[in-house]
Amino acid sequence: MKDNIVLKSRNLFLKYGIKSVAMDDIARELGMSKKTLYQHFETKSDIIRSVAEQNLANDIRMVNEIQTTAKDAIDEMFLVAKHVIEEITLIQSPTLIFDLQKYYPEMWQLFEQFQHEQVKNHIKHNIERGITEGFYRAEINADIIAKIYSGNSLCVIDENMFPTKQFDKIKLFKEFFIYHIRGIATPKGLRLLEKRLESL
Repeated sequence: MKDNIVLKSRNLFLKYGIKSVAMDDIARELGMSKKTLYQHFETKSDIIRSVAEQNLANDIRMVNEIQTTAKDAIDEMFLVAKHVIEEITLIQSPTLIFDLQKYYPEMWQLFEQFQHEQVKNHIKHNIERGITEGFYRAEINADIIAKIYSGNSLCVIDENMFPTKQFDKIKLFKEFFIYHIRGIATPKGLRLLEKRLESL
């Protein structure tokens, strides 16, 4: 039952944002009384936390799978990029990120922590792999570039810097992704990047 509540709540948040969705709306979507809903989650914040934690856990699982199946470092980045774009496409509400940042800052911190730890570690591993394969330049500092990437990726979804009403999030992410690869790739890596750009 809890998993179903989390799933339905996530769908509502993606569609309408977080602030505008009340416990009444969630209960109605699930076809249950609000009393029954409160038996599983005491507050809306508890539901939001569960949605966020499940989403981040799924992202970690997906990245781990990609790392083991990708043909090379650039292929790995393209597969991760496709996953991120799919996630962005699901967001129908232009206020979702803003709501999270303004009204649930403790939840936003979960995403910041994820970026600074999980994303940084993944990018560092990817850079080290790419250097070994000859697709990334050997002289770059993998730890520094990984930190820059993880920090800048938060800027892409920051509503204060790139408001959804003015910037298309998918286009933003694609530009950020290409910018990153071009900045670290060898001529061999750039040739591979150009071949694969059509699939993004």
